[in-house]
Amino acid sequence: MSLLVELQRGGWLRAVDHALAQTLLRLRPETPDDVLAAIALASRAVAEGHSQLRLGQVGELLADILPDREPPSLPALSDWLEWLRASPWIEEGQVALLESEALSLRRYWRHETRLAAAILSRLDGGERPRLQLLVGGPGTGKTTRAARMIAELSEKSSVPLRVALAAPTGKAASRLGEVVNAQLPALAQPIQASTLHRLLGWPAGDELAPLPFDLVVVDEASMIDLAMMARLLAAVAPEACLVLIGDRDQLPSVETGDVLAALCDAAERNPRLAARRLQLSTVHRQDAGNEVMALAGWVRAGDADAALARLRGEGFAGVRWPDASDGELSAACLELALPAYRAAQAAASPAEALALAARFRVLTAVREGPAGSRTLNTIIAAALDPLRRGDGMFRGRLILVTENSPRHGLYNGDVGIAWPDEIGEARVWFDGSDGLRAWLPSALPAHESAFALTVHKAQGSEFDRVLLALPERGARVLSRELLYTGLTRCRREVTLWANEAALRQAIGKRAQRWSGLAERLR
Repeated sequence: MSLLVELQRGGWLRAVDHALAQTLLRLRPETPDDVLAAIALASRAVAEGHSQLRLGQVGELLADILPDREPPSLPALSDWLEWLRASPWIEEGQVALLESEALSLRRYWRHETRLAAAILSRLDGGERPRLQLLVGGPGTGKTTRAARMIAELSEKSSVPLRVALAAPTGKAASRLGEVVNAQLPALAQPIQASTLHRLLGWPAGDELAPLPFDLVVVDEASMIDLAMMARLLAAVAPEACLVLIGDRDQLPSVETGDVLAALCDAAERNPRLAARRLQLSTVHRQDAGNEVMALAGWVRAGDADAALARLRGEGFAGVRWPDASDGELSAACLELALPAYRAAQAAASPAEALALAARFRVLTAVREGPAGSRTLNTIIAAALDPLRRGDGMFRGRLILVTENSPRHGLYNGDVGIAWPDEIGEARVWFDGSDGLRAWLPSALPAHESAFALTVHKAQGSEFDRVLLALPERGARVLSRELLYTGLTRCRREVTLWANEAALRQAIGKRAQRWSGLAERLR
C-alpha cells in the first residue's frame, strides 16, 4: 500500500490534503507517491498551524494528530529529500518549495519571505525607528508604554500625528483604545481603535494602498497569523512606524504561524531587531496578595513538579484547585456562573449588563465533551432561560460572533448581549468604539452563546473571575501556552478545574509551530 493511501485511510490527512495530491497526480501521473505524500502532509501541517513541514519530524506531526494510532512507515529522510528535489512540483516552485529539510507550500513560503523582507527593511530607521516590539505579560504596562510613545512622537511632530489603534478582536481593540486615550487626555479628539480586519479592509487582495497613518499601534500581536501579519506589514506606509504589542508566551494564532514568537526568537540573534524590542516584566496590575501570575510563571517555565507541589501544599492566593472530575463540573459551573450571569440579567440597561457579565467567564480548552464550551453553554443557557422561549434570544444571553461581517461592522470574537429594546422586541447589543449598537437577531452573522468560551476565543479579554476547565482525559490541544493564557485572563481569582494528569500534560507540552520566519530574520 502506498504511503499516501495509508495516510489517507488512517485518518492523518484531511479530504482537502488528499484531494491536492490527487490533483497533482492527474496532472503529472509520473509523480512519485512519496512526493505526493509529502505535499499532502505539508498541507496537513498548515491545518496544525505550521507554515512548513519539517521532514525529519513528520513522525511528531502524525503522533500529534492521532496520538493513539501507530503511524505508517516513512521513507528514509535522504531518499525523501532526493525525490522532492527532483520533482518539477518542487524544483520549479509550482506547488511547494524545499529549503534544507523543510517543505513549504508556495503560498506560505511567499507570506514568510515577504514578511521577513518587510520587517528587515524597517530596521534601518535612523533617528525614527519604523518598527517597535513591546512584549511582556499581562499588567506589565505595555499599552501605557505605547501611549507614552504616541505622546513623545506627537510632541516631536510639526504636524498632527495620524495614529491608528488596532487589535485582532473587537474587545481587545476597545480595551486598547480605552487605555491609550486615558493616558492621553490632552488630545483634541480620542483616537478610535478598530479590529485589524476593519483597519485593513476584509476581504481584500494582497496589494493594498498604504494606510494613511504615521503611527500604527497593534495590540495582542500573538493572535495575528502569518497571512494577516504579512498584509499588515504590506499596508503600513514605508515611512510610518509600526508598534506591535503582545505576550509571546500566550497561545499562538488560531490560523497558521506564530509570528510574535518568531520575532522574539530572531531578536536573540539579530542585534538590529533586538534594538527594536522592549521587554517589560514588572507586573503593575495584579491585586495585592494575588498569586495567579506566580502560578502562570511556573507554567510558562514548564515546571509541572513545582507548580503541582505548590498547588497541593500552601497553594496560590487567588487560585482554587478542586482537583475534581468532569462528572462534577456541570454542578460547579452552575454554582459559579449563575450568580454572575443572573446579576447581568437583572441590570437596568444592556450597557450595565455587558459590564456585569464581563466580571466572570467560563473558559475551556475544547469545544466538545463534558468540559467543552458547547456543553457548558447549553447547561448555563438552560438554567438562565428554563422556559426556552422563542429563538433563544432571552434577556441576558451572551452572544459570540464567529465570522467576520464587515457589512455589519461585526467580527469574529465580538461579544454582545441579547436585550429587549424600548418596545420589548429582542435585540442584540454590541459595545463598539462608537458606543452601543443594536441588531435584530435574524440579521446577525454566525454566532453562538458566550457564557463559556474556549481559551482561544477569550484571548484579548480579561475578567475579574474565571472558571478554567481542562478535560479530565486530557486533549491534544493542551499546552503550557493554553494554560498560561487561560490563567492570565483573570484579574482576581481563578478556579482551575483540572486533574493532575491534565495539568502535567498541559505544562509539559509546548504549542510549537514549525516556521522558517525566525531563520529568515536572522
